[in-house]
Amino acid sequence: MLQGRTTISKFVIEQLRDQDNHSELSALMVDVAAAVKSISSMVARGSLGGYLGALESGNSHGETQKKLDVLTNEAILQHCEWGGQLAGMASEEMDEPYQIPDEYPCGRYLLIFDPLDGSSNIDVNVSVGTIFSIYDTGRAHAARFDDYMRTGREQVAAGYAVYGPSTMLVLTLGQGTHGFTLDRESGNFILTHPDIQVPADTSEFAINASNERFWEPPILRYVKECREGKTGDRERDFNMRWIASMVAEVHRILMRGGIFMYPKDSKSPDQEGRLRLLYEANPMSMVVEQAGGLATSGREDILSIKPEELHQCVPLILGSRNEVERLIRYHQEYEAGTDKPYVSPLFGERSMFRD
Repeated sequence: MLQGRTTISKFVIEQLRDQDNHSELSALMVDVAAAVKSISSMVARGSLGGYLGALESGNSHGETQKKLDVLTNEAILQHCEWGGQLAGMASEEMDEPYQIPDEYPCGRYLLIFDPLDGSSNIDVNVSVGTIFSIYDTGRAHAARFDDYMRTGREQVAAGYAVYGPSTMLVLTLGQGTHGFTLDRESGNFILTHPDIQVPADTSEFAINASNERFWEPPILRYVKECREGKTGDRERDFNMRWIASMVAEVHRILMRGGIFMYPKDSKSPDQEGRLRLLYEANPMSMVVEQAGGLATSGREDILSIKPEELHQCVPLILGSRNEVERLIRYHQEYEAGTDKPYVSPLFGERSMFRD
């Protein structure tokens, strides 16, 4: 591992030195880092910059857009469109892929991103982030729709930035997961967390408990066991966390372990899941798996799912390997009809109906 105050640009060049077209991907990562620095500045200014609040119109998914959703989206487009590395871009905030303007050359890479994950938290000063994913199409051209329909296994790089007390950019180029902290004095991202490893075991889980009535039995079974703690089958206590910012949830898992669940539920029967495969699930799954963790929909390997739509949604469970494997097993047992039935707390050990 490189020693000293290694900047992200130096790190990327060293990791990609022996690969074809390494200079193009290195230059693209420099542009992404520059966009992240601009977004970090916007987020930090908050009300002082007039960036807070919502727009009257929403996006194509029926979600309310924050002012910063639009501004951060523009920041990434403007920082990355001109360099000649990209065949095209796609954003959670845009209905269709973004074509590289005619005045700029096209490259071979695709940049897919969620410019401001967790933006519902921005007005209350809770950590938010940016998620990105990079694919290699193999040749310089103007991207077509089919170019974006790639599995997560085909990503050549993925990462996120988290805007908290400090700004960190966490990155994988397929050779481990590494964290860089923004040095505001020099303006550089400095390698501070090399070779991050997610602990295989954990006693911490993250899920939106308000949706419990819509969960499938495998999730109900797992969460019930965690809540029972030392008095239940797991024989140890668990802590529950929920920030409503996927970047913040995943960052905590990378730093100290845990499991994040946004499972399939019956709240919207016409939807397979709630998180977008291209913009959220794929990049975060690659980051976590490169750090020794695991990611699944409960029934499928997330990174092997072939997308059919640009804004396709999936269930997502990721984090500490042993806990994710347990949930995969619970889903398999449920499908086979051999699972342990979920018993409502109303009729459990502390029920008024107990003998």
